[in-house]
Amino acid sequence: MCMKKQILIVGSGFSGMWAAVSAARLSALEGNNSLSIAVLAPVAELRVRPRFYEENVSMMVAPLTELFAELGITFIAGEAQRIDTSSKTVLYRDSNGAIADVAWERLILATGSQTKRPPVAGLAEYAFDIDQLDSARLFEQHLDSLVSRPSTPERNTVVVCGGGFTGIELATELPARLRTRFGANTKTKIIVVERGATIGGRYSEALRNTIEEASSALGVEWRLNSEVEAIDASGVTLKNGERIASATVVWTAGVEANPLSLQIDGERDTQGRLIVTDTLQVPAHPEVYATGDMAHAKTDDVGNTALMTCQHAIQLGKFAGHNAAASLLNVEPYPYRQVNYVTCLDLGSWGAVYTEGWDQRIKSVREEGKKIKVAITNELIYPPAADKAVAFAAADPLAKFV
Repeated sequence: MCMKKQILIVGSGFSGMWAAVSAARLSALEGNNSLSIAVLAPVAELRVRPRFYEENVSMMVAPLTELFAELGITFIAGEAQRIDTSSKTVLYRDSNGAIADVAWERLILATGSQTKRPPVAGLAEYAFDIDQLDSARLFEQHLDSLVSRPSTPERNTVVVCGGGFTGIELATELPARLRTRFGANTKTKIIVVERGATIGGRYSEALRNTIEEASSALGVEWRLNSEVEAIDASGVTLKNGERIASATVVWTAGVEANPLSLQIDGERDTQGRLIVTDTLQVPAHPEVYATGDMAHAKTDDVGNTALMTCQHAIQLGKFAGHNAAASLLNVEPYPYRQVNYVTCLDLGSWGAVYTEGWDQRIKSVREEGKKIKVAITNELIYPPAADKAVAFAAADPLAKFV
């Protein structure tokens, strides 16, 4: 009996999960029994990270055990420590803390990204983030703990450091989250500290204006052209000397690829993502595929590049899984292309905004926008049912997505 050739996917997020399902799909379509597909991750669950700014963050996980079992995907509980491309192994720490290794024929790196934490004084000690499930849960517990504190401006103020997508969604959600805890009569303050000169500087003018309108309606204040000098137990000091008293400082500025990317011999972009070919392979190591937030991949032929978003991670995963399996089954790979691009930005109780195209043309706002947002984050991005036909149809890289 010949040994099966193993495709190892490191990570069970949007990209890793879809890579596994897509590889299983092609293997089944080819009627081929020569592949084994394994996923290495700490827990067999998908953490719905785009929703970590919301309340009840502990609920934002989707179990994968049944799906993997149904599709014949092996799950290995552990955390990758070292990738060895010469021996084609990954060293990992298992759930008991012991070190083990797993061999592979094709490796798909889907370990995602993390918040950049620059050496700002007090950031490590005093700032919260909503980057990972555990830290988002800590932040929620902190908000709960504020209820028992006396009502002071410091208690009632939250400072959000960084006005990108995550910062905007969190800041606009916070007035309602504080109202739930402090009651409607408590005057609260949400301040976004942003180093850019405009609100939503990287977005279209129409989208910027919408964010500004929602912020203003919700009483969210922006400090533009501003950077954090230091954070302490009772607030932040800005580089211009301004002091903001606050018991709650959240860091949402900047994101970088998981440092495992540094173990692969290859070119990286400024966010640490591995620059990959059209088929999502690392040029120096064609047996290694990078996907999701680990990959710098072009989405089309007019110069657009995949962003660190779940929208891109899902499709990148489908292509990476397909192509890794294709390379072992002598099937032609699919060059990754994702021409459509949408954004859907939640804006708290004001509603949400939905845009289409890289030029971000506004299609829906307020309640209509919110309906779309809920459809996307509560349904569209969740794993498929543990049913072969349903899961495989959804995992086809060429099936319509958005």
